[in-house]
Amino acid sequence: MAQTLFVGDISLDLSLLAPHMPAPDEKVHCTGSTEGIGGVVTNTAVAFGRAGGDAVLFTPLGTDHASGQMHRDAHSLPLEFRPAIVRGGLCRVVTVIEPHGEKRLLLYPGVTIYPELEAIEAASLDGITHVHTACFGPGAARLIERARGLALSWSIDLEPATFPAGIDSLADVLDGATFVFINDRAANSLGDDPVGRLRALGVGAVVRTRGPLGAELHDGDGVLSATPPTALDIVDTTGAGDCLAGWFLAGVAAGWPMDRVLARAVTAAAIACTRVGAQTAYPTLPEIETYEETKR
Repeated sequence: MAQTLFVGDISLDLSLLAPHMPAPDEKVHCTGSTEGIGGVVTNTAVAFGRAGGDAVLFTPLGTDHASGQMHRDAHSLPLEFRPAIVRGGLCRVVTVIEPHGEKRLLLYPGVTIYPELEAIEAASLDGITHVHTACFGPGAARLIERARGLALSWSIDLEPATFPAGIDSLADVLDGATFVFINDRAANSLGDDPVGRLRALGVGAVVRTRGPLGAELHDGDGVLSATPPTALDIVDTTGAGDCLAGWFLAGVAAGWPMDRVLARAVTAAAIACTRVGAQTAYPTLPEIETYEETKR
């Protein structure tokens, strides 16, 4: 089976369910918590694996105690883990989740946001047919340059933090990308026509995630939309966009019809929001197939 390479961040995530956001110097007693492996690209790779795809995850990993635990825990993920060890501490993320499911995040980047340029140069692309990444640091541009030279397709997770100097600063990475994933917050930072702006930079198709509205696929053939299932009890939206991206890419790799690709990705993300945590909440392909059977 063709492999998809995921290159980016890995973190130790702590999620807390809180009845409300604390006021200054207030101690709020939380009603639940989860702790485990996180990171935008890592989450996407796990979702891809849960959807039946063959994922390879390439991230930096530190030398602190948490990184050692992460290295051991990663063996239980549905993917092949290829860490690049760098001296320093693991990225940490604390997510506070309000009763309606919305979240606030605190991030300490550590040394595991993106592989260093030397690690990107040394990374093996043998057997890889598609590359998915974010755009932190100079390594991303070199990764895409290598993918382009080998005629590999690639996709980008686009966050506002990756283009503080404007979207044109990512022109070389975006030009030729098969898919770019963007949420409403990132899209709004691009002006009145974010999809047109990205397409003008050479992006093949834009997957715009719309939160409770679902998602849209914009390509040369028009717009394809999918809405989430109704009457779901939303508990935690952490990592929902990552889940959607992973499922979408897995569906494309598997050759599903594009309407099924988008619909399953939206459904998987919505179901993940009914559970606490990110990766631990992501459904598997048999779960989605069973869910689809019940809705026929």
